Amino acid sequence: MQPSPNAPFSRSVSVIIPTHNRWTSLPTAIESVLDQTHPVHELFVVDDGSTDGTADKVAQRYPSVRLIRQDNHGVSHARNRAIEKATGDWIALLDSDDRWYPAKLSRQLDALQAAPRLRLCHCDEHWLRNGKRVNPRHKHRKQGGDIFEHCLPLCCISPSAVLIHRSLFDDVGLFDESLPACEDYDLWLRICAREPVLYVDEALLEKTGGHADQLSQRYPAMDQYRLQALAALLREHALTESQRQQTQAMFRQKLTIFCNGARKRGRSDTVETLLLAYADLLDSEHIL
Repeated sequence: MQPSPNAPFSRSVSVIIPTHNRWTSLPTAIESVLDQTHPVHELFVVDDGSTDGTADKVAQRYPSVRLIRQDNHGVSHARNRAIEKATGDWIALLDSDDRWYPAKLSRQLDALQAAPRLRLCHCDEHWLRNGKRVNPRHKHRKQGGDIFEHCLPLCCISPSAVLIHRSLFDDVGLFDESLPACEDYDLWLRICAREPVLYVDEALLEKTGGHADQLSQRYPAMDQYRLQALAALLREHALTESQRQQTQAMFRQKLTIFCNGARKRGRSDTVETLLLAYADLLDSEHIL
């Protein structure tokens, strides 16, 4: 349920940083939150089963942080536990290897206050890879408004760039914990199928890439999880006819590419398993 348009605009932000064995970068992320020109309501660090002493170091160095310790259940579980405990009206996510610029939250809150019906705001970002700034490719270009179709090919909103009203999670649900990767792609699709989003065309953070422990490195065949997200969207969520056609077309395109690649690698068993799992979404004209 959307907040009442007559209610005073809340600037209360709960920040969530999930982390696993990233103590070398985590302090930079934490301090970028503490250095915000708009003070946060609360900051959660969720230690997802780290073995590098992260939790104890956070507790000692940052006593104001709300620390959650858990066994290693993955980033979705970590974010969800903190979202459930958060008391701010807005939820901001930050990956433990990224950092915000000081005015990040202030700029986004000002933009949202001027557009009170919108419940998700994201922003531009600077990309760093191996310590050097790189330019994102055109397919990663950010935008606002009705971006559902733009979200279908790949993840076009960065978790570290978002500010989300907590009521959105009541409407669309939390992160899908069955997805080991592409969990953000799945959530943005569910949100953008329902309503437009706000975009601040200003780089308000640094996003770091190139780590060996990033999900894109651990799961090179990311489209298998995008297929799972698209299938769930088609099966479980209300879409307009146009959205359904767009989603079906993208699902079939990604399935064709993935299956062709699997066959080339001699994985016909994977193809058969996928075709069986998604048989209800394929008609006789689209069997691969």
